[in-house]
Amino acid sequence: MKLSLSFALALLGEALAHPSLAVKDDPYSAWAPAGPDDARAPCPMLNTLANHGFLNHNGKNITFDQLSKTFSTILNINESLAQILFEDALLTVPTPNATTLDLDDLNTHNILEHDGSLSRLDAYFGNNHVFDEYTFDQTKAYWTSETIDLQQAADARLARMYTSNATNPTFSISDTGTIFSFGETAAYILILGDASSLTVERDLVEYLFENEKLPTELGWSTRPIRLTTDGLLNGIQAVELATGGSFPYPVPSGNGSSVSSSETKRSIRSVGLHGGLGAAYVAGKKL
Repeated sequence: MKLSLSFALALLGEALAHPSLAVKDDPYSAWAPAGPDDARAPCPMLNTLANHGFLNHNGKNITFDQLSKTFSTILNINESLAQILFEDALLTVPTPNATTLDLDDLNTHNILEHDGSLSRLDAYFGNNHVFDEYTFDQTKAYWTSETIDLQQAADARLARMYTSNATNPTFSISDTGTIFSFGETAAYILILGDASSLTVERDLVEYLFENEKLPTELGWSTRPIRLTTDGLLNGIQAVELATGGSFPYPVPSGNGSSVSSSETKRSIRSVGLHGGLGAAYVAGKKL
């Protein structure tokens, strides 16, 4: 009996230290937060997948095959979209011609990481990749019902842009950063919520952002509709269009901010666009 108990405790310790040792019948059962030497990104979902051990728990040496398999089995994202996202992520890796990714590579400012995050500080204010409660409280203030609809999601995203622009004297966002900003909002709706109605339960989104853990305890499961490049593009366009109807333009200038160029205004709005920045971006990828 003592031997069996010791063995069981040893296995439990291993499962907690290495989330990849999940209970086979429940792939979500293993979870552990990042340790002091683990790499993490500004992206709550990638951090979540690493915390569960679906990606390397240390957040390092992530391959396309691992990312694609995880996206497919856990998030129901198809391979072509996973390829686009992985290739973009490789742009942040300092090693030329890299084929693997460390999550903290994504912390490099103004490549994919951008000002006006839903849950992170701007790089100007310090740590741009760890969850910041005050920033996320600003985002949540626009989610005024138990179910977040498209308009609330778009309003929250643009409000964060406005706040960042008004308070960060170095505020800037590229076209690529803008696309990722729209895409991040579309993604939490599409992955956690209903892709048909473009709604999502607020508690699921808050749980994932605040805990960096999949909200299976709240009833979430992998969504049945496979997310494709076209599906994400449609979501991005929907957020763009909802943004166009939500706030006045042009974007108000901040404290010394130079965000008054026609390029940046065009990046943040979508009025009159058919296909929008998202379509141009995907077309540029030639996929």
